[in-house]
Parts: sequence; structure tokens; C-alpha cells
Amino acid sequence: MHMTTRRFFCGLATGAAAALTQRRALAQELPAHELALYEAAKREGQITWYTGQMQAEPSEAIGRAFAERFPGLKVNVVRSTSQVAFQRLAQDMRARVSQCDVFSSTDYSHAMHLKREGRLMAYRPQNAAGLIEVARKSADPDGFFQITYLGLYLMARHNTTVPEAEAPKSWKDLTDPRWKDRIAVGHPGYSGAITAWCLMMQKLYGWEYFKALEKNRPLIGRSSGDPVTTLNAGERRLGAAIPSATTLLSISRGNPVALIYPTEGTLVVPSPTGALRDAPHPNAAKLFVEFVTGPAYHAATRPFFGESLRPEVPPPSGARALDAITMYTPSPEEVEAGAQEVKELWRDTFGI
Repeated sequence: MHMTTRRFFCGLATGAAAALTQRRALAQELPAHELALYEAAKREGQITWYTGQMQAEPSEAIGRAFAERFPGLKVNVVRSTSQVAFQRLAQDMRARVSQCDVFSSTDYSHAMHLKREGRLMAYRPQNAAGLIEVARKSADPDGFFQITYLGLYLMARHNTTVPEAEAPKSWKDLTDPRWKDRIAVGHPGYSGAITAWCLMMQKLYGWEYFKALEKNRPLIGRSSGDPVTTLNAGERRLGAAIPSATTLLSISRGNPVALIYPTEGTLVVPSPTGALRDAPHPNAAKLFVEFVTGPAYHAATRPFFGESLRPEVPPPSGARALDAITMYTPSPEEVEAGAQEVKELWRDTFGI
């Protein structure tokens, strides 16, 4: 009995010492503003994150990275396309249910709408000061949302059935009849990135572009990332308006896919994240916004080929440098003014 009791108390002492060492190490690593929020957030224990920015696998990895940096906190990741995430949040609000703590979308107009409706928390994370210029300039000037993801959307080919020499070079080339039944694309009714792409194409070529594309009978999914899966399976030969991150991850795993940087320009979509004003876990929500604007987040997304928005975290391997490509970014005003129209035109044109 004496030995059992001794072992028990030794175990307690060892565990307490280990916990103290962990807390001290954490205190040394975390900047003061994160540490203060962390202490408050530990009483809340978790957050729920609605996100449409990255695919399911990297989104779950982000949740794990947050929990590793802040032991005792959990991220409930609710990943969907951006439009579905926004619809889910709108349903919560209509039902007067507060479930979501932090909302991330690829559709800038979602954040603008939520800000106007007074649904977002005014919180300017200190870590955001270290983001690259394009992210800082695209953030809300009043601090209601930050840019946490920079999506690059371009084309890709199945490289065993479409040799580089025969591949389309421009967005306009996708309307060539020889690509009939060979293209896959997402849907603007579900994906904010596809909405931005529709606005880009409409500005460049008018809606006649999509009438010509419809004649090639593209396979239409939901997410902008769906065509990557279709290319991997060999069901289609070309992907339109697909995310570079998802495509590069697929390539890294040995799939026969190659990126195509269109001659007119690559669509670049600054994607917003904001904490909800009525967040059930407000301190944890603030801490998560600090996390997604800090270097630890971009280090966590790098293995999944997310573009780094922090100068101290290098860009993903296999991608062209941002200053080496022609970029097109619709303004927030263009997105908000034109989003609904292009969704309706899409349904009229493609019947879906």
C-alpha cells in the first residue's frame, strides 16, 4: 500500500512538472497578445468554424494545428463550398441559433453582407500586421474581417491524354469545339471562386463566352476543386477555374495532372475570415483569427500548397511566384454587384 501511494504521488508530481514545463514553453513561444487570449479561451474550450476556403483535408489539418498550438482547445471544422457555408450561417441566423464562431469564405460579398447586417465582430488581430501587402490592403478597413487565403484559379490538363503542345493556352481556347465533352468546372451557385471567375470571363468576353462554353457540354460539379477529382479519374481531360492548391496537392501524390496558366491572366481571389458578433466562444474566436493571420497557420497550410500570406513562410513548391504571373482580381464592389446576376445567367445558360 505504501509503495502504491508513493508511485501515485510520484506520478502526480511528474505529471505536474511536465504540465508546468509545457506551460512555460508555451508562454515563451506565444506572444503576449495570444497568451492573454489563450488563457481566456481555455474556459470556452472550443470553436466552430464554417469554412469554404480550402478542401476538407487541409481544413481539418488547420484545426489540428490550432489545437496543437493551443492545447485544450478544439476546432469543430464545418467544411463545405462557400455558398453552402453562407446558406448554413444564414439559416442559423434566421432560427436565432448561434453555432458558428468564425466564418471563412471565398466570396468577398459574404463578408460585406455580414458586416452591413451587423453580424461580424469588430476585431483587428495584431498578427494581421505581418501579412503581405495584398492581404492587408484587401482586409476590411474597420477590422470586421481579414484576408486569410489567397486563392489562385487557373486551368489544368490530364497530362497523359492532353500533351502540353496540344493543350489550351487561354481561357478562350476552352470554347474550341474540339474540347466538347472534355471539360470539368464548378458551379457559381455553390462556389464563390467560380462566381468570381464568371465575373472575370464576363468582363473579358461578355456572357457570349459561356454560351459558347455550354456547347462543349462541360461536366459541372459544385466546388471549384471537384474538377481535380474528375481529372484524376480520367473522366475529363481539362479542368477550368480550379484552385492551384488542390491541383498541386494532387500532382504531388502522383496524379497525371498539370497546371495551365492562362495567357489572359490567373484569377486571384482574396478570401475573407471574420469572427461572429454573437460567437458562442468569443475569446476562442478572436484567438483563431489571430492564428489564421499568423505564421503558424501558413506553415500548416504549406504542405497542402496554400499560398503563403506571410513573408517568413516560403511559397508552396511547384507554384509560380505571384510576381511572375498575370493576375486578375475582381474588386469587392464588382463581386457584390454582379454575383447574383451571373448565378442566374449560369442557370439560364447551363440549365443547372
